[in-house]
Amino acid sequence: MTPRSTLNRSLLALVGLVLLGGGLLILFAGLDLYRRHDLVPPAGWPLTTPDDVLLGSADRVRWSSRGWWWWPAVIAALALTALLALWWLLDQLSRRRPGSLPVGGTSLQGGVELRDRALGDAIAAEAGALPTVEHAAVRVTGRPAHHRTRVRLTLTPEGTPGATLGALCEGPLRTARRSTGLADMPTEVRLQVARHKPHRVE
Repeated sequence: MTPRSTLNRSLLALVGLVLLGGGLLILFAGLDLYRRHDLVPPAGWPLTTPDDVLLGSADRVRWSSRGWWWWPAVIAALALTALLALWWLLDQLSRRRPGSLPVGGTSLQGGVELRDRALGDAIAAEAGALPTVEHAAVRVTGRPAHHRTRVRLTLTPEGTPGATLGALCEGPLRTARRSTGLADMPTEVRLQVARHKPHRVE
């Protein structure tokens, strides 16, 4: 699970709990469930009967006495919260992953589609089989028309970056372009060398 998806799920869980709590609070008061089932709500509970309101006249007067700046500040905070929520929603709707890529230059509507994860797994499997590669991870990002392939290779201590990069371009990446029929496949490659244990001399 990526950090972005973890953050999204955490925010959704938090918002869901707040909405669920507010809905149950209103439901219990609106249906007068406390009186019907002889339940005692906690002290200071805002809504307990169908006639209760969330913000009474006394509360409005008390908050209004804080000064002219209070309600504009509250409205500004609520507006900022709404804008942040809208921005987050639009960010979720804009896909950062292509999802599917056209194969053979055909369109997504009428042609064969290849999932981005399947393409990444295939490139990673072929790149991981190179002699000087210890581990390979590939991720395809962007949109179908402007996708980008990100490759992370961990080399063996004997591996050389130049030779490995050449083998990657001539092997897995060329195979991916030939298989998908994509003329252009922008790729970002990051190389690192695996740590090896120091040799002991006796």
